[in-house]
Amino acid sequence: MRTGRALPGGLLTAVLTLLSAAVLTGCSQPPGGQAGQPAQGTTSTQPSGYGAVFLAIDECSSFGTTSFTEVPCTSERAAARVIARYDGKPSDGPACPATTDFVLHISETRPTSDEDGDGTVPRGYACMRNLEPPHPGDPGGGGGPRTIVGDCVYSAGRGEVRETSCDGKGRKPPEYRVTSAAPKRSDCPTSTALYVQLGGPTPVGCARPVRADGREAPG
Repeated sequence: MRTGRALPGGLLTAVLTLLSAAVLTGCSQPPGGQAGQPAQGTTSTQPSGYGAVFLAIDECSSFGTTSFTEVPCTSERAAARVIARYDGKPSDGPACPATTDFVLHISETRPTSDEDGDGTVPRGYACMRNLEPPHPGDPGGGGGPRTIVGDCVYSAGRGEVRETSCDGKGRKPPEYRVTSAAPKRSDCPTSTALYVQLGGPTPVGCARPVRADGREAPG
């Protein structure tokens, strides 16, 4: 089976449930190959109503259709909490935590006031976790910016897979579940039917077939 580059995550709704895409490789291919990187969302936000640092760790944001505002976490408008925050581009910086629900990309701005008084809010990204379920970034949740152990995927063609909910209630039924992660393909269990590129220190996802309802397929 061919190996392809990962497709970008799909933006489905204004609530920013981001689907992950990963590279798959057939079992007949030799071990090795370049590790894939987690898919990143493309949602951007402009600083508005920020405090000492716009969307710092443990601060909260509201949900909006075109912009996201920092609000107190006790506010009725609070919808998601920052679990990690980095400057720069996601492709150049650290990956978000595994159970991140979505990523907010923060555009560089020059407001009248900012966190350090230099007149700018630097470009960066905030890794967000919904305050209440659903949590698409959880294992099997069917979304989030990363594919992790416990997630289910389906074939998207051209040697690629996309994440989908393991309960079978997603837009596409699951075909494989990532049951473990390993440094290289030869470290996967012999029952592995598909290798999925995850990135990180254990970049190879070892996947097994599942039925449409997410239960492990016989055999």
